[in-house]
Formats: sequence, structure tokens, C-alpha cells
Amino acid sequence: MSETEVEDSENNAEREGDITTSLETEDIVEKKGNTTSIVWTWFGYGKSDHEQAKPVCKICLRLVPARTGNTTNLFHHLRRHHPSNYSESVTLRAQAGTTPHTQPSKTTTSPVSIASGSGSFKQQSIQSCFAAIAPYEKKTKRSKNITSAITYCLAKDMMPLSTVEKDGFRKLIKVLDPRYELPGRKYFSQTALPQLYDECRRKLEIHLKDVKHFATTTDLWSSRTSEPYMSLTIHFIDEEWALHSKCLQTVYFPEDHTGEIISQGLEDALKSWGLREDRQVCITTDNGANIVKAVSLKGWPRLQCFGHRLHLAIERSVRDKRIERAMGVCKKVVGAFSFSWKKKKELAATQKELDLPKHRLITESPTRWGSRHAMIARILEQEKAISKVLSADRKTRHLAPSWQDIEVLESIHKALNPLVEFTDALSGEAHVSVSCVKPVLQLFNTEVMKPGEDDTELTKAIKTTITTYLNEKYDDAATDDLLNMASLVDPRFKTRYIQDDKVEAVKSRAVAQILGDCQSTLQSTLTHRLGGGEADATASAPPAKMQRKTLGSFFKKSYSVSTSSLTDEQDVEAELNSYLLAPEADSETNPLAWWKTHFTSYPRVSFLAKRYLCIPATSSPSERAFSTSGNIVSCHRAALKPDVVDRLVFLAKNL
Repeated sequence: MSETEVEDSENNAEREGDITTSLETEDIVEKKGNTTSIVWTWFGYGKSDHEQAKPVCKICLRLVPARTGNTTNLFHHLRRHHPSNYSESVTLRAQAGTTPHTQPSKTTTSPVSIASGSGSFKQQSIQSCFAAIAPYEKKTKRSKNITSAITYCLAKDMMPLSTVEKDGFRKLIKVLDPRYELPGRKYFSQTALPQLYDECRRKLEIHLKDVKHFATTTDLWSSRTSEPYMSLTIHFIDEEWALHSKCLQTVYFPEDHTGEIISQGLEDALKSWGLREDRQVCITTDNGANIVKAVSLKGWPRLQCFGHRLHLAIERSVRDKRIERAMGVCKKVVGAFSFSWKKKKELAATQKELDLPKHRLITESPTRWGSRHAMIARILEQEKAISKVLSADRKTRHLAPSWQDIEVLESIHKALNPLVEFTDALSGEAHVSVSCVKPVLQLFNTEVMKPGEDDTELTKAIKTTITTYLNEKYDDAATDDLLNMASLVDPRFKTRYIQDDKVEAVKSRAVAQILGDCQSTLQSTLTHRLGGGEADATASAPPAKMQRKTLGSFFKKSYSVSTSSLTDEQDVEAELNSYLLAPEADSETNPLAWWKTHFTSYPRVSFLAKRYLCIPATSSPSERAFSTSGNIVSCHRAALKPDVVDRLVFLAKNL
């Protein structure tokens, strides 16, 4: 095609009428050796109302015909109308190792080979170029995967749905994959998140069908908008001896919080998940009168939250005028530095001068004794810097702690400091905690909270009050029986922390439970594992090569007992005694890992262990669900509906 023909074709294109162009804002990435990507630096995608897709010059917005799939006309247009840009394209082509101008090829839509001095290259067709930048179809795998990942991010990280409409997030997605089209918030709120919730709930329901016994925790909470919610978490041990903690619901609970209504709400919650009440081993709650009554109406075994009991014990121990004055001084000191940026600046300078840690003061939370202890510890750490800053100002000089206040704070800190780590350990969800309650109580009485000779009278009084209160509350017969059973099936403790006069009674109760509600389930489990699964595997496996016994194998102890002439009760008693005679596990041993290894040696006792070791010692799991709810129902998301809150909390806790 001559230059005159090219010019005529361009003029014809211009006379076709008004052309509505949609230029791409991103240029095609330049690749060396590819003349098509070089020329497309200056052209974009355009389409008229009566024409097929054609290249449009990004400079003058002229439609340039290129029906054969080559770029000759495009280069002619640049050379005639935009000489400077043409010179730049020639330079780019020279750097890519191609000649400044290529002859038009035969009519084709497939890639064209171009020979040059540096080798042979394939020229992309216009169709392939457009395919590289065309948006994904919504049903393609790539588009679905990206949408699923964004949905997971929104749910797991508790991000507002408005995130998908913010410019920064949309630009991020565009840079990561320009071909992906991000849906709006309506799609995620009405389609993506409900689908993810249904999928996650369905998986959990399937998992719960195989659970033989489980424990729960529950609590009540009010959101930022004063809407009441009730949470329910479930805890169980699976066939692989892994401890699971799942949040079942954070349901809107607008009725009066009476014991009867709460009891009905808990019953409905279990039914909605297909959980049988007789398989619930225990429910762990705080000491609210309405919660206690609700559980008693159902007749469920209940364990009082160790964290709440300890908090009440500490609150009772600090009812002293000296302590009240010292705590009041601490609060005023923290307030003086919290609301004055000048004081904060002076404190930082003084910390540097006195070579003290650059720590901020901590504010107390009335419902968390640990925050009070942390506030006292920080005041004692920064006492010199605090006194120097406050004394330098006549208006705040009276706030500086006196030496009497410091003595009181040191006494409180010495009494409470050992309790922090115990509370953190017993509040965990990923490890066994219920079997540690009795050992911890005994440790409090014999070592940790035992008054020492170098303790002040105030420290001794605090320690004595705490231990006395805890011993009284955990002396309840039902609670003691539950903790004894949990301690018995923990290979680290067994009967060590059970009173001597109660050991035989606990053993008899364990045997009765194995023979009763555990025996039928255990029999089917053993039949499946030992008779079905393992027998089939043994039959299909090739005969193993006979190995010679070692000398040590003849002296190896065996705790197995011949059961051919024993009754079922004697058989269970023999296995339990064999378990109790075995060496105790190390105190650092994970009891679930121990049982996973020794299941075949003590199958009946291990079934009892799986029943009791899933109980949490505190109701912290439910409170953590409310912490998640507080992060979701924020000041920017206060209008969320209750069912949406329940869905988002469920996904954030269980994904």
C-alpha cells in the first residue's frame, strides 16, 4: 500500500462520522524484539458505532485501519502526522533489534514472523494484543480465585465492605492484575460473604457429626449500639487427638436476660447445630446469677470460670483503705500524663536522662485485674521519672506518689505478680487447661501464694485472702468431682492431686462411666479401627518379612492383662490400673500427643480422656468472640444488622 493510499484510507476513516473511542489508560508492556508492543505504545483500543474494533491514535484520536493484523499503517500514520513520536518508535525498535520498517505481510490474523539481523521474532496480531488486556470473564477460574481471596480477606481480617470501593484498594487490585474487574460492595455483602458463610458452616456441621462428646462456653455482651448478644463456643477433640475450639454463634438476644429465657436460648442454639444435650460434658460460664440459673434449669454440669473466680478473689483481697488510697494516686498520675502532651514529652526526656525504659503509662480496666497489676508495675518502673516531672510543676506536685504509697504498691505487686502467667496459661484455647486447675490450686497453697518470711503484712494478707476464697469456691462437690476426673485422665498428673480418701471413689466413677455411656460408642470405634480398617489393611498388605527378636524385647515390660476370663467391669478396672501404674508423663508433655501415641495401650481410658480434656478452664473463648464483635461493630460500622454481625463473627473466628 502506497503512502497516498494510506492517507486516503485515514481520511475515509475520519469521514465516517463521530467516533466514540475508549482508550486504554495503560500501555502494553514493551518487550524487546516485539514490534507490535512497540507500536502499541502510541495506539489504543477504539470502536465506532458501525465499525469493528480498530486502533485509535492516542495523540490525535484518529481511527487507523489495520484489518490485516499488521502494524504497517500504524507506522505510516506516526511518520506522517507525528514525526517525533515516530522517531522515538524507530529508536525503540532499533533497541529491540528490529529494522526501522517492515513490509506489509499477507492478510492473516495469526502472528507474523519478522526476520532481522539479530534473529527471528513473531509479530503479535491485533487480536492477540487485545486479548492480553481484555477483562476476564466473571466465570473464568482466575476471576473466581481473585474474588474468593478478596472475600476471605474481608471476612478474616474484619475489614469494612466499603474497602472494595476505596480508590487505594481498587488501584492496588488494578496494578496486581489489570484484567480483573473488582465487584462492588453489594456483591460481597449479598452474594460472596453469604456463600462463604454457608460453605464454612456446612463444613463445621459435617465435622461436628463425628463428635462424641463436647464442652461449651457462653456469655452475654452488649455492642457499641447497646444491642445485646449471646455467644456460644464449642470445644472437642477429634479422632487425631487435636483440640478444636469453634464459635457457633453470636446471636442477637433482645429478650429479658432471665435464667429461663437464657436456658431456652442455649437449648435452641444446640438444636440449630444438631448437637445432643447428653453429649455435652460441661459448660464453662462466669458467675452471673442468671447464667448459673439457666444452666441449673437444664441440669448440665457446669464449671465456674477460673479467671472470674481469681478476679473476685483479688477484688476481695484489696479491700483496704491503704490500697484504695494508693490506687487512687495511680489513677490520678496516669490521668495527668494521658491528657497532656507536654507531660508526655517531659516524661520521655526524663526517661532518657535517667536511662529508664521508654514506656508509656498504662490505664486500668475495672473488669480486668491484670490491667490493674500492669498499671502498678509501670508506675513502680517509672517512679523516679514520674516524681521528677510532677515535682517540677507546682500544679501537679501534689500528685507525686509518697513513700507510703510506693510501699503499698510494692506489696500489691509482690502478691499479684506470680498470678499473671497462671491466668494466661489457663485461658488458652489451643491446649488442655481443665486438668491443670487442681494442680494450680495446690501450687497456690503450697508455694506461689504461701506467705513468706520477707513479705510485708499487707502482702501476707492479700495472699491469704486469695487462697482462702479460691479454696472455698472450688470445694463444691460437683466441681471437685469434675476436676478429679480431668486430672485422672491427664498422664502428667493422674491421682497425684486427688485426695487420698477420694482416689477409689474417682476410679469407681471412671469405671462406671466407661461401662455406661462410653461403652457402646467405644465398642463401635474399636470395631471400626481394629476390626474393620486395620484388619482390611492387614489382609491387603503383603506378608511382612520375619524379623529376629532382640534380646531386650524379652525383658520389655508389658502392662497388658489377659482378659479371656475377666468380666467387662474387671477388664476395665485392669486397664485403668495398668494406666495408673505406668510412669507419669513429663510436666511439659502435651497430654493429647501422649494419648495419640498410647491410645492402643489404653483404648477405654483414652476414650474417657477425650471426653474430659476438651473442657476449657475459663470462659475466655466466649469473651474473645465478643472482642472480635467489638472490632466488627466499630464506630464506622455501627449500623450492621444482627444477622450480619453473627455471620461476620463466625467467619472471622472459624476461617
